[in-house]
This record gives sequence, structure tokens and C-alpha cells, in this order.
Amino acid sequence: MRFEAISRERLTDALAAHTDALEPGDGGPWLKIAVDGAPAARPGDLAAPLAEALRLRGRAVLPVATDGFLRPASLRYEYGKQDPDSYFGSWFDTAALWREVFAPLEPGGSGRVLPDLWDPATDRATRSPYRPLAEGGVLILHGPLLLGHWFPFDLTVHLRLSPGALRRRTLQDQRWTLPAFARYEDEVAPADHADAVVRADDPHRPAWTGVR
Repeated sequence: MRFEAISRERLTDALAAHTDALEPGDGGPWLKIAVDGAPAARPGDLAAPLAEALRLRGRAVLPVATDGFLRPASLRYEYGKQDPDSYFGSWFDTAALWREVFAPLEPGGSGRVLPDLWDPATDRATRSPYRPLAEGGVLILHGPLLLGHWFPFDLTVHLRLSPGALRRRTLQDQRWTLPAFARYEDEVAPADHADAVVRADDPHRPAWTGVR
């Protein structure tokens, strides 16, 4: 896999230009973009400027973070608070993402997306209102472990960290999740399946493959 050094600004502009040129396919009149990466890779830090760049191009954009779709604590912690297999397979409410985020953007859908469902701090529903996304708009879903669920993305961007960088940049109290990301690499191979891979070991000096 060959990487080319690129500034954060050029990376954002290149992804926005590619997204803006995409034509919605059979998945309906909305585009769905994934920015996939471990928390240490800070996928939200790419999703936010990408959303702004697309708005400057006249596109309606709705960024959604998977942290707003964690399952209740009783389900997340069924096998303990630091079980990497649970984190990999059952922390994030993929059924709710299908129902509340992707289904409204299917052909004939309402375009009304729920931006978040569950607040892990209070362990209660957020009760956020639905957000309308105009036809031709772009959903940007960002967070960890996004690939491998058959979500109907039009563009997938994977933020890749080397094992050493992942360990260094993961907070001490979250390092128990590292085996989950090793499993993700082994079972899903996100770098092999993403449309674009960004090497993010140095957050100020990214490199990428381009859109493949």
C-alpha cells in the first residue's frame, strides 16, 4: 500500500471534491460517508472540517458520531466494564444505526435522521429531535469499528494507526480496548476494504492512498 504525504487542508479538500462529484446510486438521493478510526485517531477531527468543506460547496451535511449510539450500560457491561470482545461486538447499537440513521436515507425515506440516541454519561436516552437532511445531502458517520457491518456507504475513509501509535495515543484507562482493534484488523481488515486510507500516526503530518 503506497501513501502520499498530504496536509490536513489538502486532505479535507480532496475528500470534499471527491464526495461532491459522487452521484447517489441505488441507495437513494443521499450520500453516506464513513470516517472510520479508533478514538486515538480522532475521526471526528476529520469529519468536522470535511462537513464544513462540503457546506461551502453548497451541500447539506449531517455529521453523526457513533458515540451517540452506544448501548445501555447494562448491555455494554454484561461481561464486565473492560471486556474487549464486548467492545468489539456489542457496545455500539448497530441496529439503531440501521433504523434511525440509514433507513430514513433509503429510497423513499423521510430524510429525518436521529443524530444520537443514548447518553453514556447519564445512561439515558438523549431525546434529541430528528434532523432533516435535504435530498442530495451528505451523511458523515464517524467513529470506530464502522466497517464490516454492510452499512451502505458511498465512500469509506479509514484512519490507520500503527500498533505502536495506537498504544501511545490511546488513553491509559482505555488501553483495554486495544485487543478489540487488533481483532478488527484481523477479521475486518479495514485498510484493505476502505476506499481511502489515511495514515494518522502523526496527526499533523498525514499521508494517504488517495481514493481507490
